[in-house]
Amino acid sequence: MALLSIYRGDITILSVDVIVNAANSTLLGGGGVDGAIHRAAGPDLLTECRTLGGCKTGDAKLTKGYNLPSKFIIHTVGPIWQGGSHHEPELLASCYRNSLALAESIHAASIAFPAISCGIYGYPIEEAVGIAVDAVRDWISSHSEPKEIIFVCFDNKTAEHYHTTLAI
Repeated sequence: MALLSIYRGDITILSVDVIVNAANSTLLGGGGVDGAIHRAAGPDLLTECRTLGGCKTGDAKLTKGYNLPSKFIIHTVGPIWQGGSHHEPELLASCYRNSLALAESIHAASIAFPAISCGIYGYPIEEAVGIAVDAVRDWISSHSEPKEIIFVCFDNKTAEHYHTTLAI
């Protein structure tokens, strides 16, 4: 069974096999965690991302980690919150499942997730955390990799929601 944990801080400094990027559909960088990852990884990340042809909402794509301590980056595009009636919960859960499947495909032992769609995309944090935790718990009930899954929180409010939902 995988170890689930919460980390309050900067995802770009974690020494894990994979960090997940809450990317936009172009994969060419943006604001928030996406911009931070692109800046920390260096210009070679953008060069590789240009070859990927973008990414659909709910899907995920893999790149090298470049200047990051992590070996790889999985870029996933979360849904923009539109009130919940445009398949946002299913698309958000798909981000986690597809990211975990990619991590498993490269035999990643550890992965770190940001709070996907909770920044500029406006997903309500409490609902997003519930979906994230449910999707991850569902995954680990039938898969042996990754062995360590970290929920990375940019602020205390987000961390509190993860602590309550995970009851740790």
